[in-house]
Amino acid sequence: MAEKTVDTVFTSPNWPNGWVQDECDTRYKYIFRRGPLQMKTAGTSLFLGFTGYYKIIGSTRVCVNGTVLSPWTPSCRCGYDEGERRVNVTFQNSVFISPDLKAKLSIKRLEPQAIDKCNVCFWGQDVTTDVMNGLKEELDGAKTDMEKNFGLYDLRPKFQQVWDQLNKVYSLYGLGWLQINPSKIRINNLFARNDSLAIDIGLAAKPLISFEKPQEHFTVVPNISDFSDRTGFDIFLDAVLNYDSLSNIVSSQLKEKRFDLTSSKYIIIKDCMLYGMDNENLVIKVSFEGSEKGIFYLTGKPAYDAATKIIELRDLDFDIRSKNTLLKTATWLFNKRIVNELKKYSRFDLTSYINTAITSIDQQLNKEWMKGIQSNGKIDEIKIVNFYPLREHLIVRSKCSGTLSVKVDSANFSF
Repeated sequence: MAEKTVDTVFTSPNWPNGWVQDECDTRYKYIFRRGPLQMKTAGTSLFLGFTGYYKIIGSTRVCVNGTVLSPWTPSCRCGYDEGERRVNVTFQNSVFISPDLKAKLSIKRLEPQAIDKCNVCFWGQDVTTDVMNGLKEELDGAKTDMEKNFGLYDLRPKFQQVWDQLNKVYSLYGLGWLQINPSKIRINNLFARNDSLAIDIGLAAKPLISFEKPQEHFTVVPNISDFSDRTGFDIFLDAVLNYDSLSNIVSSQLKEKRFDLTSSKYIIIKDCMLYGMDNENLVIKVSFEGSEKGIFYLTGKPAYDAATKIIELRDLDFDIRSKNTLLKTATWLFNKRIVNELKKYSRFDLTSYINTAITSIDQQLNKEWMKGIQSNGKIDEIKIVNFYPLREHLIVRSKCSGTLSVKVDSANFSF
């Protein structure tokens, strides 16, 4: 049980530290103090309590119809010579969150539990039950004050802080930009843990990773709603591969490479350049010297092998223009050996790219966005789903699957 000290739990003129006279025949002096406020949790409830310490001194006299017939008796007291009497006081607090993001506190006063008996006068009269009954009346008044002062707490400002962070655009360190695009929220679970109230929130969103930085759109956090269960997320990631870099990879492997095509004819590859055509095929422009000097073109469709994580060009062959030209001027160049050799060197391993993408996205998902708001996430898998050979660059589209949670621990409640 964690202890928390507050200045006051309740105040009431009916808890006197001076003499109080009850009508005509009774007077007493009741001194009460409380120990540190303690908090413990169970299920969805928070239990606030303290140990109270009290001592009583009082006396009586005989009255009839308001007329005093005897002097005050000698004082009877408890909690003085034997030490202050103790009582455990507890309030049970349950919290409910309404659709408009307000936390409502429902307080129940539990029965006070006397630890020590209160015996007064030399004959040891036990007045513990009377003291507890009087205490319950005061605790009920305190309960009403607590519900009035703390019974309704507006969570919308706290939720709005998180919502604004989810609507921001985050850089993925060269891979593009991440935008979560939240749309709905719901309360999955509400439970007490240690000395805190924990809220599990479900989020419906349409996350997007794009090459161009999107515009940020900030919206008002919606009311709580319900929507179908779904764990994790799937997003599409478009990687933009520069043709210059791809061309350099192929050229570095083929530059100055000699192909003997007949007993007297050969070529030497001088340069290779890649670019896209019709958003479907890749074109390899090959410059060569040797028995002849010139340029020819090969076309092929990029395909991905998930087992090896390699892109290769399938159906690679001379394009129609090169076929027509070679058949007229240099039939000997129209040779499958060239195609087969170039196909070997037109393979691109995406293992490094996928590993880098996973690491970069994981770094972005696991961060503190602002003080008290921490996200935890993990990319489980990246699958290559398609290619788009545009004129200027090759787009590799992949599907990323993973999980994401957001922890908010800055919304402190004070009771």
